[in-house]
Amino acid sequence: MTQIFAPDGNMIPVTIVAARPNVVLMQRTKKRDGYTAIQVGAGAQRPGKTKKTERGHFGDLGAFRNIREFRVAGGKSGTIAEDFPRGRAVDVTIFQEGDKVKVSGITKSKGFQGVVKRHGFHGAPATHGTKHAHREPGSIGGGTGRAGGKVSKGIPMAGRMGGARMTVQNLVVAKVDADSHLLALRGAVPGRRGTLLEIRGNIN
Repeated sequence: MTQIFAPDGNMIPVTIVAARPNVVLMQRTKKRDGYTAIQVGAGAQRPGKTKKTERGHFGDLGAFRNIREFRVAGGKSGTIAEDFPRGRAVDVTIFQEGDKVKVSGITKSKGFQGVVKRHGFHGAPATHGTKHAHREPGSIGGGTGRAGGKVSKGIPMAGRMGGARMTVQNLVVAKVDADSHLLALRGAVPGRRGTLLEIRGNIN
């Protein structure tokens, strides 16, 4: 993350995203597949890691490390075959400053965490006899209550935290740098540095 300044002098916190061009590999049509989408490839595949079936699918377009599908409408001409032909490079120019997008990615993995960090529990009182239990969860049910002598499903407890897919909506595109293939998105996005992100918005 960094910051840029608007023409009026206000500071805008942004995340700089390296959005290299994606190459259209195929189209999904309503008649054949039941939905309308485009399949794109991004990122150079490591040498020797491309499968034979992938080489046949990629053809002469290259070798891609990541393949994703994005649902699209008919497009300006009404058909995705014309708007997104195989081999077309989809780059940051499809976005404009002020566009609202939603960004999906895998959040940072934090390992096994307790309830204070994982769920925001306040913990036990620091004094009045509390000993060795300052960050424990406390009662989790059971007994003869309505749970029927067992722990109810969904009780917040300690466990693995992070490492899950998350989507942040209504992020505003603050700046588009087509020459360097960079997007400046206002606010924070999921994941650590180097995380693969899916940015969806108006792509027509």
